[in-house]
Amino acid sequence: MPATSKAQQKAAGAALSAKRGETRRSELKGASKEMYDSMSEKQLEEFAETKHKGLPDKKSED
Repeated sequence: MPATSKAQQKAAGAALSAKRGETRRSELKGASKEMYDSMSEKQLEEFAETKHKGLPDKKSED
């Protein structure tokens, strides 16, 4: 499942970095912290791989 916004893609990248031990979990905030706790490394990879082109900055509220 690809990210639906640039903010979501960026948060997934931060959470993935912490899952891999490249950054500290304590450095995560907000959505990235929630993603770290609730998603697998594979799921985070899918979100983080999403290309920025054509994505809105933030997900629209529906």
